[in-house]
Amino acid sequence: MNLEQILVQAVKNAVSQIFNATLESVELQPTRKDFEGDITVVVFPILRVVKGNPAFIGEQIGKYLTDNVPQIADFNVVKGFLNLVVSDSYYLDFFESIRHDANFGRKSAEGKAVMIEYSSPNTNKPLHLGHVRNNLLGYSVAEIIKASGKKVYKTQIINDRGIHICKSMLAWQKFGQGETPESTGLKGDKLVGNYYVKFDKEYKTQIAELQKQGISEEQAKKEAPLLLEAQKMLQQWEAGDEEIVALWEKMNQWVYDGFEETYAALGVDFDKNYYESNTYLLGKEVVNDGLEKGVFYRKEDGSVWIDLTDEGLDEKIVLRADGTAVYMTQDIGTAIQRVEDYAINGMVYTVGNEQDYHFKVLFLILKKLGFEWANHLYHLSYGMVDLPSGKMKSREGTVVDADDLIEEMTTTAQEISEELGKLDGYSEDEKQELYKTIGLGALKYYILKVDPKKRILFNPEESVDFQGNTGPFIQYTYARIRSILRKADFNHATDLTNYKLHEKERELVKLLQQYPEIIQQAAEQHSPALIANYTYDLVKEFNSFYQNVSILGAEVEEEKVFRVQLSEAVANTIQNGFNLLGIGVPERM
Repeated sequence: MNLEQILVQAVKNAVSQIFNATLESVELQPTRKDFEGDITVVVFPILRVVKGNPAFIGEQIGKYLTDNVPQIADFNVVKGFLNLVVSDSYYLDFFESIRHDANFGRKSAEGKAVMIEYSSPNTNKPLHLGHVRNNLLGYSVAEIIKASGKKVYKTQIINDRGIHICKSMLAWQKFGQGETPESTGLKGDKLVGNYYVKFDKEYKTQIAELQKQGISEEQAKKEAPLLLEAQKMLQQWEAGDEEIVALWEKMNQWVYDGFEETYAALGVDFDKNYYESNTYLLGKEVVNDGLEKGVFYRKEDGSVWIDLTDEGLDEKIVLRADGTAVYMTQDIGTAIQRVEDYAINGMVYTVGNEQDYHFKVLFLILKKLGFEWANHLYHLSYGMVDLPSGKMKSREGTVVDADDLIEEMTTTAQEISEELGKLDGYSEDEKQELYKTIGLGALKYYILKVDPKKRILFNPEESVDFQGNTGPFIQYTYARIRSILRKADFNHATDLTNYKLHEKERELVKLLQQYPEIIQQAAEQHSPALIANYTYDLVKEFNSFYQNVSILGAEVEEEKVFRVQLSEAVANTIQNGFNLLGIGVPERM
């Protein structure tokens, strides 16, 4: 039993023995900073079964606990609150149990696995700032759920087919003059993205020309020759036209090579890639089966739909009139394929909140198709990332490219580090590595410290700040602790038993004790923000400790030993927490 469970039982026993009453539940909360104590028993709810003065009842329970619970050293009562002082021996025993544990806070995997989907890009453009938030969130949530004690598979569905892919293919075919990544020196994803933008530009020109001929804008959008050609190309691709398929394979490979570079730079990875070009066929089969079972229905034009109005939703198309698939078709197929491939008992889809409705429908369709595992699907919905300059638009080419952002963050870190002038004695290679660690740490922390559901206004300069709730501030504190540990040239491996804790030491140990529970909460809530902000609180508490007590200069040998041990445990926990966020920590800064 943990301390809270011990106290709940002990308070129930106290009420039973002192007042001859039965208490169903006990309310505990952390003691307020302005009172002495660690855990507070709220006395007021006890008045439901014990009549009397709350201060007197609190005093009686407090005496019982100090006499009968070895972990409680003292108590005080303030109005209806019984503040309990936990013994130093309890905290020291806990500290000793974690001091040598490299996996402190993490549980080993048990039970069925969970699959986390993130990134899931289209092969018609490079990754941008929105993808960065998606990748960082998905990767971190996967690491957190793994640390909470589940087997995890990381995956992405690559949207490698559809009208948007045909648009960039057609534009390259018409205007590319045989350009390749090699001939242009461009990353493949950027080259293909340029042709997606080119298509949109030419398409708009054609719309304007048709409007001049007296055709309405709505009709012009449907009848523009470029769009009709792109639609024909999609039908040719689905029919297996050799020339179109060869072009598709070539341009997609350019994009995959580009993506791999960006993923490596971001520090994210995948256990398995799924491709819409494979799974949409399974989706079409399942739709046809569902049609026979009455889950779906066919409209007069031949398109296939599901009616979810009874569920408070709408009617949703699952197959177009010409037999081509929509996103929903491939998402149905992908989900089923994944469960066939892996022994998983749940899936987490990391997708922006503009797709909230899509996932409500998808999960409901899978349930109606009779899949029991559909009850364990979760949409990790997140807010958009805005820039001071406004919203991004891929078609118009007004996006913040992920590669450019990573480079900008590294450059910003370099400029600020050089201004601070703390890199004497570093080789040029060491400096470049450090700039990357600080720049990427700043980017990742700035994005992950925010609750996923909230929109973010991203400011690169603000994120690379060595003060406040930022990645570099936490990295700097970690490096400071590592510096202390390098200077601790004495034996600090001794076990301490009768040590009296300073209040600043006690606060740090109490915070360390929360770490395993924070991991569990972050896993349940799919929120790296809980880990990020816990790590910041730990760093703030360490800096307060550092400013108030002497570590290496402590006159009493036991104090010096314990404070070095405590500093090391804090550094390890910072590193562990940042690992869950996908952030590196430098040994020196």
